[in-house]
Amino acid sequence: PERSLVLIDGRRMGVSAGGYSDLASIPSAIVERVEVLTDGASALYGSDAIAGVVNIITRKNFDGGNATAYVGQYSEGDGQKRSYSANFGKTFERGWFSVGAEKSKEDPVLGGAREFTAYANGPYHPTDGLNGNTQWGSVTVDGKPLTVGPGGDPSDVANFKKPDPATYANTKTNMTLLSSLERKSAFANGGFQITDDLRVVADVLYSERESIKQLAGYPYSVSATQATSGARAPLSASSAFNHWGKDVLFSRRTEEYPRATNNALTTKRASLGLEGSFETGSHFWDWNVSYMFNRNEGERRSLQSMYQPHVNLAVGPSFIDASGVARCGSVGNVIEGCVPWNPLAPAGSNSPGSLSDKAVRDYIFTRFTDEIRSTTKVVSANISGSLFTLPAGDLAFAAGYEHREESGEYNPDAMLQSGLSTSLAGAPTKGDYELDEFYLEMNVPILADMAFAKELSLDLAGRYSDYNTFGDTINSKFGLKWKPIDDLLVRATYSTGFRAPSISNMYGGTSQTFDAYTDPCDSSFGSAARNASVAAACQAHGVPANFRQITSGGAQSTGPGTQSYSAFESGSNAELKPETSKTWTAGFVYSPNFVQGLDVSLDWWKIRIDDVIAAESVTSILNQCYVLGIDSACDRFSRGTSGRTNGQVVDVTRTLI
Repeated sequence: PERSLVLIDGRRMGVSAGGYSDLASIPSAIVERVEVLTDGASALYGSDAIAGVVNIITRKNFDGGNATAYVGQYSEGDGQKRSYSANFGKTFERGWFSVGAEKSKEDPVLGGAREFTAYANGPYHPTDGLNGNTQWGSVTVDGKPLTVGPGGDPSDVANFKKPDPATYANTKTNMTLLSSLERKSAFANGGFQITDDLRVVADVLYSERESIKQLAGYPYSVSATQATSGARAPLSASSAFNHWGKDVLFSRRTEEYPRATNNALTTKRASLGLEGSFETGSHFWDWNVSYMFNRNEGERRSLQSMYQPHVNLAVGPSFIDASGVARCGSVGNVIEGCVPWNPLAPAGSNSPGSLSDKAVRDYIFTRFTDEIRSTTKVVSANISGSLFTLPAGDLAFAAGYEHREESGEYNPDAMLQSGLSTSLAGAPTKGDYELDEFYLEMNVPILADMAFAKELSLDLAGRYSDYNTFGDTINSKFGLKWKPIDDLLVRATYSTGFRAPSISNMYGGTSQTFDAYTDPCDSSFGSAARNASVAAACQAHGVPANFRQITSGGAQSTGPGTQSYSAFESGSNAELKPETSKTWTAGFVYSPNFVQGLDVSLDWWKIRIDDVIAAESVTSILNQCYVLGIDSACDRFSRGTSGRTNGQVVDVTRTLI
């Protein structure tokens, strides 16, 4: 998608900071047709046209209107979709206008509603890939995990036992397979003939989109490092829910209160242009100048995250008062406003401090809002016509200029910036770039109406692009069209192209992630399991013998590619250069005159992209160190040295490359 350019009536649609166009923001009722150019078109359109161009042609110059309604759902009885749209148009003596609107809504489908997404490792391995951080809660005492398990009573220390792997959490159940979606959009365009050879045209687009994605409950846990640093408090020895008389580490997945992300996006787009024509001798010319403005304004609201300062107080000293109510602090020294939490109370429990108590949930959970904005501005001018007449026809010519500005910014909630939430931390970031481009295209007729050359022509194009970030680039296109007979068209092209890194690619900043990766030092699934030199390299770097990678829940991985136990850092790269491409196409169209309306086409194409912008994986960084022996890669991550994290990768920073 980020390598296909989207146009509305020949002008750039505008993209998000990540380089994506949302075609669904255009009301379907206003679409007359869609034109697709399938070969590389950077020579004509610049960046993003490596894979081709999608041009949305809207309805114009019509009288009347129509309305449509659509309702459907899956055979399982869920995921209902509703869509309603209408359009209206009117023409006048010297102008026209048209308008269209659409409203749609889609209900969510949870992962547990389909067998193929109901299990972490698929339906054929229903007991694999479960997570040790469960909704039953667990505590670590003298290095051993203990839990009361499903339906257990946490008030009696005798009920705590070793966790049963069969009761580990299936995080797929409450995650959305399809997010809910609600959208409203409207589009209007119009034109006015100022003179016979001059007209003004304009269009506006407004769209609101809101989607909700649900995730499994937060896998809260406290490691020895976090407890020592004070980042996360252990269950206090003075907690009313602690039976062991000392501070203890614990974990608890808040599965009965799933997390959710509500994404709201508003798109505002407008363009204004002048179009005209003139004549020089026997040759006709068309020209246009235009300005386009597009802005995306988004809010990302995260729900059911945990507010770390309140969690630390909630698992601190507490007591049960004479009326059986749990209170923070101690008798005579109550912490006002604080509500104690018992992370060892399993889901469904009504014991004091459990998540069944709304007061507990209101105290330890929070929500926050991030703001995202991206803007595109384009000024363009184009002219086309015929330069002169050759024996085989007119030599067609087109040229143009474009100035484009792209900018974006991300402002996370202050709670995220300060690290007070259990959600992954982020920092505000913004960036912009601008460019100037010139293009030239010629269609050169070589032969016509000759034996074995009913038509033979060349299409030549070139575009010069000058960015204020990485410099300039020139891209070209060479096309051949040959009709040996009236019924057969043979065509071929060769072109070069490029894709400039997006605003997000360069200026997206860094954020925390829980990456899925395979540690090459893992003695079951890593390279060390079958390569003695890798095993030796791992041990030389301090990795324990028979090392096993642990998952985000603290259990040993049951397969490759498991989610990390610790949060890593990932981010953008302001030094990125553009991707470059080469495209070859060849094919034919056969339209036999003895079968009216029949066209048969066959095409071959090849697209090669160099310097592809990609996210470097944690697995790749680790393999560089242990498998490929690149010493510098070994400095890009660190491992834990004690407790549960002994030997585990606890810190990696990766960027786009």
